Amino acid sequence: MSSAPAAAPRIHPVDQVPPLPRLSVLSIQHVAAFYAGAVVVPLLIAGGLDLTPAQTIHLINADLFTCGIATLIQSVGFWRIGVRLPIIQGVTTTAISPIIAIGLATTGGQGGAAALPFIYGSVIIAGLFTFFAAPYFARLIRFFPPVVIGTVLTCMGITLLAVSANDITSWADGTPASSDVLYAALTLAVIVAAQRFFRGFLGTIAILIGLIIGTATALALGDASFAEVGTADWVGVTTPFYFGLPAFTLTGAISMIVVMLITMVETTGDVFAAGEIVGKRITRGHIRAAIRADGLSTSLGGVLNSFPYTCFAQNVGLVRLTGVRSRWVVAGAGVIMIILGVLPKAGAVVASIPGPVLGAASLALFANVALVGIQTLASVDLRDNRNAVVVTISLGLALLVTFKPAIAELVPSSLQVLFASGVTVGSICAIVLNLLFFHVGRQAGPDVAVGADGSRLTMEEISAMDTAEFATALAPLFNNETWPLEAAAQRGPFSSVQDLREAIQEAVLTAPHEKQIALIEDYPDMAELLLADDTRAEEIAKVAGSLALENMDDAEQQQLQELADAYREKFDLPFVACLGRMDSRQQIITSGIRRLENSREQERVVALAEVVEIANDRFGIMMADANPIASAWHRKFEQLH
Repeated sequence: MSSAPAAAPRIHPVDQVPPLPRLSVLSIQHVAAFYAGAVVVPLLIAGGLDLTPAQTIHLINADLFTCGIATLIQSVGFWRIGVRLPIIQGVTTTAISPIIAIGLATTGGQGGAAALPFIYGSVIIAGLFTFFAAPYFARLIRFFPPVVIGTVLTCMGITLLAVSANDITSWADGTPASSDVLYAALTLAVIVAAQRFFRGFLGTIAILIGLIIGTATALALGDASFAEVGTADWVGVTTPFYFGLPAFTLTGAISMIVVMLITMVETTGDVFAAGEIVGKRITRGHIRAAIRADGLSTSLGGVLNSFPYTCFAQNVGLVRLTGVRSRWVVAGAGVIMIILGVLPKAGAVVASIPGPVLGAASLALFANVALVGIQTLASVDLRDNRNAVVVTISLGLALLVTFKPAIAELVPSSLQVLFASGVTVGSICAIVLNLLFFHVGRQAGPDVAVGADGSRLTMEEISAMDTAEFATALAPLFNNETWPLEAAAQRGPFSSVQDLREAIQEAVLTAPHEKQIALIEDYPDMAELLLADDTRAEEIAKVAGSLALENMDDAEQQQLQELADAYREKFDLPFVACLGRMDSRQQIITSGIRRLENSREQERVVALAEVVEIANDRFGIMMADANPIASAWHRKFEQLH
């Protein structure tokens, strides 16, 4: 094979630094898209704990300051920490209800600043857990299939609506103030109108627009005041443990760890989606680095008077909208947030947002969280009684605790944190029930697969099929050749998914030579597959992962074509390879060059192994809830597109 002329290495768009004026404008745009979602969290927590205006301002500034540092950790990175993609870090809304529950349970329902040390102790422990669990995350993720994630998100969104309701009206003397309801209605109407009529960037800041117009209206009518802005300092830096040294409670730490486990799944989805959008290959190392950054930032948040951190999906969506892929733009946004975090007057402006306006904005945010949960559950087979029990019992208990919080008083004080929040109760219930039904002892029900027509199939149904039905149901595992499935059908009945998988693998690897060659020939050549046209390459990239195949440069295309031609000339076979999410374009070419050194017989075995890997990958997709990481990635990608 001839080699392409040496060329200076290209700087990936993610690593390119725009000119300072353009970088500044783009960074401010990211801050605008992020700002409302960022400041709502400390505002709601402050309201739930009944903090003073001065304490609320400090929380807002601490949040923005730490958000900036966390964003720099994630986007710039150091050592093996930080994914080095254009991803902004912000406080996760998942933590709001558990944080308020920890604060109230540890202070006998009084709340106030005395609750914060217990909260920060739990946040620090959860951050350390996340940091050190990052390398083992792939082993933990199987305990968080879509049925668990969807249930938790639905519980979270629905139960948090109570927080929004409390902000919208004070319910004085049992009757809501009409002005409160009108301000909330106006804010919601503005948010809906912005989402309906605005496109692009303006559509992404609909909540921020609603907050501004709602607050301006209340200010004009005399129902809002910026008096705290006048008394706030111009400059102030949050100091470690401002509210006191952290206090530690086991149940509080467990609540925060549950929050971070859910966050780890969502971060995985955000990183895969971001990698796809910017054309960057995502590896296991990237996922570990991103989760480590979440953990470090969360522990840092506990030290600097803030809360748990995660990737902000709306900013990943903004990257797609603008087409600006540079991580240094996001790093610039982090610097701006640090600057805002040392300006108490800026925090005082946010703290002056009227409760009804804030409640309407948070209602839109939390309802969207519930919607994401419902969308996730839509991919779950709720006809399977096991999944139905996980969803119904978890959601029922979450709402029970939300409607009747006094139930928490019936358990020992050391456990009240776990029972004081509907989100915590629902989350723990979903995790435990999933373990009980799907991981402990003999499963209470059959394994479930998705057939070619989208229908759900149990192992008993698959085992009872005749050869033709079996081959039709599992046809997506191969291209056109059906004999591997026909041979595997003869090895039934199948006691488990693994038993079925092994039968299909053995059918391929033990078949006569002629059939094996026909099976390999049934797959397209890699060059034909990837170089046919840009649309086809983009489709493959979405299925295979963040390979950014549509962005192959001329040298890579030439190398791939020459490799495929040399492969066909030597082995008289198409160059077949399994595209995995952890493979890069250069790895595909390097592996192919190495395979050219094989003998014809050895390469037949290698090519068959690639066919089996392709079938394995398709098999994992067919098996219900078999790959939660893939589910998280696909869910995030669909949300951003």
